[in-house]
Amino acid sequence: MKWVTWENVGVDRMACSWLIRRFIDPAAEFVFIPAGSAELPEDAEGFDIPGVKYTHYRGHCSFYTMVQSFKFNDPILQRIARIVDEADTLQEISVEPIAVGLDSICQGLRLISNNDLEAFDKGHQVYEALYAQLIQEKP
Repeated sequence: MKWVTWENVGVDRMACSWLIRRFIDPAAEFVFIPAGSAELPEDAEGFDIPGVKYTHYRGHCSFYTMVQSFKFNDPILQRIARIVDEADTLQEISVEPIAVGLDSICQGLRLISNNDLEAFDKGHQVYEALYAQLIQEKP
């Protein structure tokens, strides 16, 4: 399936693409459209674009929305959703110290990547590593 999002990916879109490839659609193909564009290809599912099914909702990031929509009960995915939420949206209280670093790493990945797809591929490694680390921390 084709999944479409805006260009110039960051922490939330990288997280969503990792979730899609890892848990939803291993054969996913990602398409990027200019930021601000609302015209999606007919055969694609949008994410992290205002007005699509998987986007920011009630103050939560798109990754959080996807985890809830697909009813993932995995406590590690729930924790990553909180981390990405804090990294990507304005929070009054900081409870996930990982969030600031994760956001910075994802911004850096975008800067050292030749394109958004390459940034996604590099970001997938970061999220895979974060998932593995959080499993180790699990009491």
